[in-house]
Amino acid sequence: MDFNVKRLAADAGTLFSRAVQFTEEKFGQAEKTELDAHLENLLTRAECTKQWTEKILKQTEVLLQPNPNVRIEEFFYEKLDKKAPTRMNNHELLGQSMIDSGNESGPGTAYGNALIKCGETEKQIGGAEREFIQSSAINFLTPFRNFLEGDFKTILKERKLLQNKRLDLDAAKTKLKKAKMADARALAEQDLKMTQSEFDRQAEITRLLLEGISSTHAHHLRCLNDFVEAQMTYYAQCYQYMVDLQKQLGNFPSAFSSNNNQSTASVSVPILSLSAPLPSTAGNASSGFTELQNFSGSRKARVLYDYDAAGSNELSLLADEVIMVSSVPGMDSDWLMGERGTQKGKVPITYLELLN
Repeated sequence: MDFNVKRLAADAGTLFSRAVQFTEEKFGQAEKTELDAHLENLLTRAECTKQWTEKILKQTEVLLQPNPNVRIEEFFYEKLDKKAPTRMNNHELLGQSMIDSGNESGPGTAYGNALIKCGETEKQIGGAEREFIQSSAINFLTPFRNFLEGDFKTILKERKLLQNKRLDLDAAKTKLKKAKMADARALAEQDLKMTQSEFDRQAEITRLLLEGISSTHAHHLRCLNDFVEAQMTYYAQCYQYMVDLQKQLGNFPSAFSSNNNQSTASVSVPILSLSAPLPSTAGNASSGFTELQNFSGSRKARVLYDYDAAGSNELSLLADEVIMVSSVPGMDSDWLMGERGTQKGKVPITYLELLN
């Protein structure tokens, strides 16, 4: 009991000294030990990472689940460590309504059959959306939450402890300045050495934690790649489902007919390979590329978008710069040989616009 009382009195004295030091600093009546520039930069970067992680996390949650009421419900189920009830998403609800309507109208009729096929496709899209949300939640949202609720909370704890150690150090410096008697000065100097050692040790611990933000960025980059891949897979699935549906609907002679039997032109949807480069928006440039590939020689070309080389045989590009391009026998039709001064490498034609 006696030990606890003494410890409580000592802790109360420490808190009082910190409060006095903090107040005097605010009024400009006491000196303040400044952290070194490197540590200050690390603290700023960590705080910036935390703020943007929170924003990205919030907006991603809105993207994956636009309904705020459902998000709140899922949050409570997560905190209660219970599984949220499975419900149909909007695509699945629409698909089920179309199927029910098609069955009611008659599966043997063109319109009823088309409704059923559209409904089945909408349910497929709903399933793809569900997989995309689950993949994004596991590979993207969870690591971001773990950083905010784990690593960054540890950083906050150590940063607060560093602040307390700094106040103790500055209070010890003030105490030494005010000490007049030799015994009091000796005691104050001993206290200053101890607080300086504790401050330096805590500063090193905090610095090591803050330098770990670089590893966090690298981990979040991998998570971002997983998120982009999940999005790509989801949109590719949706695109393919709709292409297949359009082909199926084209098999019904009356599927696109109006009530007065005036048929409308069916929409032709091109099938694109997922690995193919993006189509170029410059329609009049394709003939120029064809001529360039069929004949020898070089032409000037303007770069439309930034491009990062994927290998040593490719040339990185910057938007709006002008380079020389030429065709090389045996090269894939989607690529040309680009030259910028002494630099040379393959460049994708979809990133270029030939100049006259």
